[in-house]
Amino acid sequence: MHRSACRKRSIFAAACLVAVVVACAARGESEKAPAAPGPTTGWPQFLGPDRNGISRETGLIDTWPKDGPFEMWRVAGGQGMSGLAIAGGKLFTLVQKDERQWLVCLDAHSGKSHWEKSLAPAYRNQMGDGPRATPTVAGDTVYAFTGEGIVAALNTADGQVVWQKDLVAQFGGKPAEYGMAGSPLVVGKRVIVTVGAPQATVVALDGASGDVAWKAGQNSPAGYSSPVVLKVADRELVAVFHGTGGFGLDPETGAELWSYPYLTDFNCNIATPLAVDGGVFLSAGENHGSVLLALKPHGSKFDVSEVWTSQGTKSVLRNEWQTSILLDGYLYGFDNVGGAGPISHLTCVDARTGERQWQQARFGKGNLIAADGKLFISTIQGELVVVNANPKKYEELGRKMVVGKTRQAPALAGGLLYLRDEREIVCLDVRQK
Repeated sequence: MHRSACRKRSIFAAACLVAVVVACAARGESEKAPAAPGPTTGWPQFLGPDRNGISRETGLIDTWPKDGPFEMWRVAGGQGMSGLAIAGGKLFTLVQKDERQWLVCLDAHSGKSHWEKSLAPAYRNQMGDGPRATPTVAGDTVYAFTGEGIVAALNTADGQVVWQKDLVAQFGGKPAEYGMAGSPLVVGKRVIVTVGAPQATVVALDGASGDVAWKAGQNSPAGYSSPVVLKVADRELVAVFHGTGGFGLDPETGAELWSYPYLTDFNCNIATPLAVDGGVFLSAGENHGSVLLALKPHGSKFDVSEVWTSQGTKSVLRNEWQTSILLDGYLYGFDNVGGAGPISHLTCVDARTGERQWQQARFGKGNLIAADGKLFISTIQGELVVVNANPKKYEELGRKMVVGKTRQAPALAGGLLYLRDEREIVCLDVRQK
């Protein structure tokens, strides 16, 4: 979207009666503003603490408030599809404005700007302008990945650049057709990024210096999925869903441990791999489908076999640009019909068998996370929808239009839910009263 930034608005909850009156008058409400949030558990990277879209927070709304969740604050943001990372009481995201790509840092409780840092010129693309990847926070450093493939490490306190590398250019590659979208993954002292260069599908950097620690993979385009650490057979590995398939890598050396071809139109492998029942779940849209892989240790590597697969126009689950949520053995996700078509069903599938449990037909495109037995869904139109995570049936608690058109999943920290679109960043209180 190409819309001018709205003037900054901020509604901040406080115990003071005057602040309550002002907030209620501004919103035309009579309800009291909620108490200030307590310590946050954080959402430090793409898809949350464990990069699976699940928060361990509890005490969240189980009935829908009359006017929806209370809006804590709303501020101007910028263009782009970058998600939101929250750590140490700060919010980080990438935006495009004033012909530049910026990493911005806000106070997570008030929306007040701490700092912003320009990282690269504006990124233009036919599928939408601006950066795509979500920042990753580790300790006092935040790592960002721009639309054309520049990785930067910055101090969380003041935004000073520690190091910056143009990995795509350094390894003789070119940006993915729709922009570099894989969010950086921090494993120990390493930062791992999917680059898609001819001799470097994946690159690991030293988090402190930016020096190359290892590279892995050849002649595989980057795709648009983010790497993730999964535990298989009591062993941690880095799972990567690149443009032509998936593979697992040793996080220390980059040695390939297993691989599985998965070809999609335009290299559109986007969803993040999930650990399911000791195996790995992959899913893609563009009328493809899903597969659950079994990984059996064989020496230092793994043998790969299919537990179940569901492909093509009759597939039970085709994640286009959304990663499904695995809860208590069931996958909740978006099944996209056709080649990036407009029809998407919200679906629940038994993860071990691939059998569909229920489907909310024509729910529409969106994204989702989970916490406290509920799904928090952001629709592409800008609604927040809260649904009970029930494998037996679809149970909607409520919905509310919150932002403009968006592809980003919500972020959750300390009972506060964060959403953004191409103009604004919004914070809602989703704690129980």
